[in-house]
Amino acid sequence: MVTSIRKLCLLLGVVSLTAACTAMRAPSDSDPLEGLNRTVDGFNQVVDKAVVKPLAQGYDKVTPPEIKTVIGNFFSNLDDVSVAFNNLLQGKPKAAGSDITRFALNTTVGIVGIADVATELGFQKHDEDFGQTLGVWGVGSGPYLVLPLLGPSTLRDAPGRFVDAPLDPLYHYDDVRVRNSLFVVNAINTRARLLPATDLVERVALDQYAFVRDAYLKRRASLIRDGAPDPTERVYEDFDDEPSSSVAPQAFPPFRAALVQPEPVDQQADAVIPVDLQQSERARSGLGLLN
Repeated sequence: MVTSIRKLCLLLGVVSLTAACTAMRAPSDSDPLEGLNRTVDGFNQVVDKAVVKPLAQGYDKVTPPEIKTVIGNFFSNLDDVSVAFNNLLQGKPKAAGSDITRFALNTTVGIVGIADVATELGFQKHDEDFGQTLGVWGVGSGPYLVLPLLGPSTLRDAPGRFVDAPLDPLYHYDDVRVRNSLFVVNAINTRARLLPATDLVERVALDQYAFVRDAYLKRRASLIRDGAPDPTERVYEDFDDEPSSSVAPQAFPPFRAALVQPEPVDQQADAVIPVDLQQSERARSGLGLLN
């Protein structure tokens, strides 16, 4: 009897897991390549857990916050060259000028970017790339795409990496060993900064792949709009605001009918409404008891 119950529980568990996996793999309009993407994502997760994440955790543990800030500032300064180029292509010369100024200030006064003096002087850091530039000019994102080792992307954003890469000053550095070492340091530093976010996703997301995919696509769409609200989303009115019309809304008919008396309106209100409500003209108007 006990064996039969165990077999039944095991069977129910397998059926439930199969149903969950089937629901999880439901096709998405933005992700027609989901089967392939999940396979690549699984490979990336294995590499991350075996190599990248342990390196990032060790780096995060032994590196003082001040040093991590300096490293982040250095690579952020190099990124401003590509950002300025894409802002210019997007028709935003003012933002592009700000990016160029940031790079000049941080490279000189900030000593090759280890100090972010430009932000302190009021020059805002922007986040632009060629994938966003294509989006600004009306190119659709295309299917969601997971790249080996590089992670989430789209059919539009992935080729944009080949345009942005030559704009990185490190790309033209002659010493290959130093250049590659700096690329590795940048990757580990970036992964370390993402440790809190990825740990949270691992704890709360039932389907990490779908969670990351949806978050990535929404963030990319927001970046292309420069943070402006999505015009396709319905905006609900704030019910706390006063009505835009000058005509007061009618009271709910059954409630008003229950309060109506043959006496004049003012006397009726004083007789029926409690004393605390009699002191509130707004409350009486809302009940429909004022002319």
